[in-house]
Amino acid sequence: MSNAVIADKPRSTLRGARLPKWSPYAIAVGSVALGLGISAAAGLNSSIQWALMAAVLFVLGTYVIAARVEGRRQAKDRVATALVWVAFLIALVPLISLVWTTVVRGVKVLDVYFLTHSMGLVSDTEPGGGIYHAILGSLEQVGLATVIAAPVGVLTAIYLVEYGRGNLAKAVTFFVDVMTGIPSIVAGLFILSIMLMFDMQPFGFAGSLALAILMMPVVVRSTEEMLKLVPNELREASLALGVPKWRTILKVVLPTSIGGITTGIMLAIARIAGETAPVLLLVWGNSLINTNPFDGAQASLPLYIYQQYANSAGSGAAYDRAWAAALTLIAFVMILNLVARGIARWKAPKTGR
Repeated sequence: MSNAVIADKPRSTLRGARLPKWSPYAIAVGSVALGLGISAAAGLNSSIQWALMAAVLFVLGTYVIAARVEGRRQAKDRVATALVWVAFLIALVPLISLVWTTVVRGVKVLDVYFLTHSMGLVSDTEPGGGIYHAILGSLEQVGLATVIAAPVGVLTAIYLVEYGRGNLAKAVTFFVDVMTGIPSIVAGLFILSIMLMFDMQPFGFAGSLALAILMMPVVVRSTEEMLKLVPNELREASLALGVPKWRTILKVVLPTSIGGITTGIMLAIARIAGETAPVLLLVWGNSLINTNPFDGAQASLPLYIYQQYANSAGSGAAYDRAWAAALTLIAFVMILNLVARGIARWKAPKTGR
């Protein structure tokens, strides 16, 4: 009897009224429509103005509707979520605009001929020419900088995380932090001063040295953070089996964090791939193909873009080449990131039962 009464008694719940899952989308659509209506009524022609009004209306509408249905406490949570989405969209607008503008203007002259020919004897104001010499120079300079900076950065991070104690580790950490904020022109001037001391002429490897200086602190900091994420239990288990520390680092710590380390190195490469100031000081640029980075001036994609824009004298052909080179540089960085993700997935430790 008592069990039947308990079964028929309605269950108590702490949940109140909830907005449906589609409500944020409906509020967003209504905010955009209301923002367009206000802009049209006020005679505003700027898309930025109505977009900002729509964002404000979206946040206010979210709070008012959620407060009436779910209560003020849940409304504050939904407002915080709405602010996150608004901030995300605001950050996304310039990125999409940049990529769209680069693609639209860059595809005008971007073809196989453009990628496989150099400027040669073509003047900056004349149509024709290509960026093969700039691609070759960028690949060599960035590649040499990576060969120098990546091992030094990774080994430095291993020292700081696994071995570093005392004043030396603190000094290394301090100088890494300082180097992270060094302007690229300072790194270029440092290498240039050495070149002037030895009466050396501009050459591609000098640019690689300056780029390596800029790349090292980024590699150190990213690798250090990835190594700190490796659980100490893995290290302790390996050491408990009698494995030497250096072998534990090589066989346990590095394989566990190889994905993050690779991503950090690729981010560092992307950071130096667009540097122009060191290359302008140390490499000088060359309209002809130079495959030897240790002898003579070379070109690079960032320097090529700058020279085409600076020396165009209003020429549409030079502007088109600059935008096409910029699109190529973006594609180069994108490919690097995709390769990094592939290597990270391939080298990641296998998990299983």
